[in-house]
Amino acid sequence: MSAPRSLPAHGLEAWGRFVRWFNGLDLSENGVLLSFGVAIGVLGALAVAAFYGLVDLAYRLLYGLDLLAERGPAFHLPLITAVALLAAWWIMRRLGRGHDGLNIPDVQLAVARRGGAIPTGPSMARAAASAVTIGGGGSAGSEGPVAVLGATLGSFLGRTFRFDASRVRVLVAAGAAAGISAAFGTPLAGAFFALEQILGSLAVTAFPPVVVSSVVASVVSHSLLETPPAFPAPPQHAAAEVADIALLYPLLGVVAGLAGVAFIRVYYGTQGAVRRSGLPAPAVAIIGGALVGGMVALSGGVLGGGGHTTVPLPLFAGAAWWILALLAFGKILATAITLSAGGSGGVFTPCLVVGASLGGAFGLLADRLVPGLAGDPVAYALVGMGAVVVAATDAPLTGILIVYELTNDYAIVPPLMLTTVVAHLVARHVQADSLYTVWLRRRGEDIREGTDQDVLRRLRVRDAFQEDPAVIGEAATVSQLLEHLGPGAQTAFPVVDEDLRPVGMISVNELGRIARDEKHLLSILLATDVAIPVPPVTPGDDLLETIKRMGTRGMATLPVVDPQTGRLAGIIDRGHVLAAYERQVAGEPEADDADPDSQAAVSPP
Repeated sequence: MSAPRSLPAHGLEAWGRFVRWFNGLDLSENGVLLSFGVAIGVLGALAVAAFYGLVDLAYRLLYGLDLLAERGPAFHLPLITAVALLAAWWIMRRLGRGHDGLNIPDVQLAVARRGGAIPTGPSMARAAASAVTIGGGGSAGSEGPVAVLGATLGSFLGRTFRFDASRVRVLVAAGAAAGISAAFGTPLAGAFFALEQILGSLAVTAFPPVVVSSVVASVVSHSLLETPPAFPAPPQHAAAEVADIALLYPLLGVVAGLAGVAFIRVYYGTQGAVRRSGLPAPAVAIIGGALVGGMVALSGGVLGGGGHTTVPLPLFAGAAWWILALLAFGKILATAITLSAGGSGGVFTPCLVVGASLGGAFGLLADRLVPGLAGDPVAYALVGMGAVVVAATDAPLTGILIVYELTNDYAIVPPLMLTTVVAHLVARHVQADSLYTVWLRRRGEDIREGTDQDVLRRLRVRDAFQEDPAVIGEAATVSQLLEHLGPGAQTAFPVVDEDLRPVGMISVNELGRIARDEKHLLSILLATDVAIPVPPVTPGDDLLETIKRMGTRGMATLPVVDPQTGRLAGIIDRGHVLAAYERQVAGEPEADDADPDSQAAVSPP
């Protein structure tokens, strides 16, 4: 994208001149990114406020039906939620231009695959559908839509100013951080969520603009717009109390880790059941909405309900442990049905609710089994929030920081860190993928190993190798070998037989050693005697595997052969791989509203 599309021709030309002038200024990289980080923070906070305004509007429209309300919640809540999910499905089908919209995995994919290019239309449609889903009582989180809104703003600004892919990626992360920070009032958690989940690294160059954007969004959202926190949690847990019960937290970590795995499997199991049912999408939305609405009515609104979802922490100090355990499972099931039946939203917030319910149940049960050992169940609820988030989403720093910032209580941090580490280890041992990476893997994508490795995995040897290299016959004498010494870009030479099949490689360094002993080797040495056997690669092999072979064999150059004939087709070295990588990164598409091929049958997490 080079300029806003709505501008007339003369406006486009003027915008182009402005962008060229701006990019021609002698500005430092940090200065540019920090400035845009501030702007994205402000815009992200405003976008979150607008999103919550849509949630409130949907709530007033759907719950303002007094005629239905007179019949009691058992009737009107299932009907309202069914209408909400049907409306959300319609928004995505019509306003989303056939897309199923964007969520966190889509943003991860855009950063890893497309240089941060995020289409604006589907993300806006997703935000509207999510507002209707949440406002209508569906069990879904707001973090997904607001993070995508912020990320879309960052992508839009970066591409509008014709920034390169590396800058756009950072601005996308800054936007996602702004969305999370403004929604939860947690600037540190917002920043680390963007670094962990969106960028996939704690890069030094990305850290300042992401943190600045997150802090600015939090200040604007809560100081100027007075947006209420999503999870108000009073600081009330003394260090001594936490220390007295610290031995129970590893066990809570095991339980939370298994709960995170259960969330993942129930979520995707429900999606599979919806696909196998063969029912029309509108029918699925109505049935699913009615089921979720009924669950919300039975839970007294804890499992969903209209408006902003909160964690009712006082409930965890007074309810029976088995009721809280049922609420935890009910929240998992309600979220899975909501997002599989046409609803839209995120999974981060439901994970917090599941963790709070499960942690509270654990604390109450522990106190019942061993009176006096366990302390305040609210402390367990708070620690459980972070532990289940980590187990389900694979975001350990975010899970720890969000609970700390919500409570502003350092005493909760040591048991929180211990519990989340145990939960993470247990969850990844049982289930290798998180909620986000399962969705990506089912689409044939794997970005867990990092963007660099992912780019190399997608590139093939045919994209990089050198054709028609200088070769050495296997019967070449020392004198003929030494003819290849001298200036030139080729640093290793394939040794081939009469049929041009490689039998090994000889490096320039090896030729230099032969030159020093030329007199002794002149009459006894042939090329085949000094060639190092190296397994060849084919044009269809990926560059990541090629690099690994180079490292394993200690050879910087490998022969490339035709897979049908086995004849030499060329050579490939580290320089060729690096050049192909740089071309791929520099040439990633940056067109506005590029179709990311996000045709999923159900909502991504």
